[in-house]
Amino acid sequence: MKTLASQLIFFFRHRKVQRNFAVLWKFFTSLFFVICLYSALFHVLMIYEGRNFSWITGVYWTMTVMSTLGFGDITFHSDLGLLFTMVVLFSGVLFLLIMLPFIFIQFFYTPWLEAQERAKIPRALPAHIHNHVILTSYDPITARLIERMVKYNIPYALVTPDHQLANELHDLDCLVVIGEPDKPSTYEALRIADASLVVVTNDDLISTNICFTIREVDKVVPIVTNADREHSIDILEFSGNNSVYQFTNMLGIHLAKRTQGVCMTANVIGRFEELMITEMPVKDSELIGKTLLEANIRSRTGVTVIGLMQKGIFSPSAPSTVMSRGTILVLSGTVNQLKAFEDLFGGEHPQTAENNHVLILGGGRVGLSAAKTLAEHGINYRIVEKRPLKITHQQEEQFIVGDAADIKTLEAAGIKTARSVIVTTHSDDMNIYLTFYCRQLRPDIQIISRSILERNVSKLHSAGADQVMSYASLGAGTIFQLLRPNEVSLFIEGLIVFNRTAGSYFQGRSIMESGVRDKTGCSIVALRRNDTLLVNPAPETILEANDELIFIGTAENEELFLKLTR
Repeated sequence: MKTLASQLIFFFRHRKVQRNFAVLWKFFTSLFFVICLYSALFHVLMIYEGRNFSWITGVYWTMTVMSTLGFGDITFHSDLGLLFTMVVLFSGVLFLLIMLPFIFIQFFYTPWLEAQERAKIPRALPAHIHNHVILTSYDPITARLIERMVKYNIPYALVTPDHQLANELHDLDCLVVIGEPDKPSTYEALRIADASLVVVTNDDLISTNICFTIREVDKVVPIVTNADREHSIDILEFSGNNSVYQFTNMLGIHLAKRTQGVCMTANVIGRFEELMITEMPVKDSELIGKTLLEANIRSRTGVTVIGLMQKGIFSPSAPSTVMSRGTILVLSGTVNQLKAFEDLFGGEHPQTAENNHVLILGGGRVGLSAAKTLAEHGINYRIVEKRPLKITHQQEEQFIVGDAADIKTLEAAGIKTARSVIVTTHSDDMNIYLTFYCRQLRPDIQIISRSILERNVSKLHSAGADQVMSYASLGAGTIFQLLRPNEVSLFIEGLIVFNRTAGSYFQGRSIMESGVRDKTGCSIVALRRNDTLLVNPAPETILEANDELIFIGTAENEELFLKLTR
């Protein structure tokens, strides 16, 4: 009943509903006068035929004829009376069978259903929620961030003025609050003083307005914002943001760092003090066809092979694992250890030869950012873009105007001699198409693709991409790092880094004797003892109860680890 009462209050106070009631009132008033007129004419015609009926009978006859019931107990005998009956019948069909249902549904029933939908979306945050994250937009980044926050039981609230979007998200069990993001009262209803972070991922103009609005209500709550354009960074910082990122620019940098020829220490997917976690494609190296045992990577370089990625799927490393051209190694080590690995297994990559350039499909912000990163590492590139771009005379050879789906355009850009292809268009459908097309043209080429939505990562791998970088995961991972500053956020799907105290289970055992890797799939990549961090400890290292162990693995590996140490 409380819900019904709130729905009724919302329903009758709504201005649109009040206007609808005015329309309904006019219709029923008109219908009432028509019935009264027909009842009066009924009496006149009956007197004309020499018969007399009560006024109630006149109303009764009018209603039965207009509703097409037509009991036939009262009928006219004259042609004039029959003609009048037909007029009443046709007007009844128009008023009662056509106009009445339409007006009732349009001006009462539909608004009532809308009121029910809107009443179930709160306009204020429930009182029991504290230390929550406030989201001002729903997009791929915040959608992915919500998934992570739900997994780690971090409370959040998404504010939106769009009732339809709010209902859709509510049906997906998202905590949504109806409100205008540029009104101070909205953030008071969200209890922003108790919030731990505000995430603003709207466009730059709206984000600036929102940030000034938030600072009117609260001067200290941390705000993180995504800037679409570089010249907006200063304005967004001035408006009160604590952290301003350019996720499209960051995405281009990460895509470029995954190309062959860029040093491994640049392609860092996670960092924990001196410990660095990187990716290294096996393609075109001497590791192809060897097992990890035969490669003997750890003893030769000090680097630990955490696991292997194959078409976006992570699997823990094992001595018998055979490496293929499509294998990507996930490695951990210090800068010096990774440098030693690169010198030993990285191979030679000429950086200035005409037949060794990188092809970038898409000249948007992501593509231009990737090109800038490649240039910083001395790697030639060519950009294919449909739209003419403002370029200097010296850049003409690096920019190809045309459709990347056209074989002639790709050939002009050097697809047959390119070292790698980076697919950066702003459409996942186009990225999947171009990835598959390039794979058919060059089965041996390295293809790195951008994904906007998380669900399309696996499709891009199936289409032939060697590596896929998700825009949603990159943004969500960066923001999540602000929520958990003492944890490592990896820019790679499926992997997590977590810390645990050794405790009684590991005390007095060596890492090898604990069997943690064989039993759970987790790898110990570092340990902290007496404020000293030891990266990639040897398997013979004896553990102490107070040691802080840093593990890496999947969420399933973490669950197995918790079961093992209980």
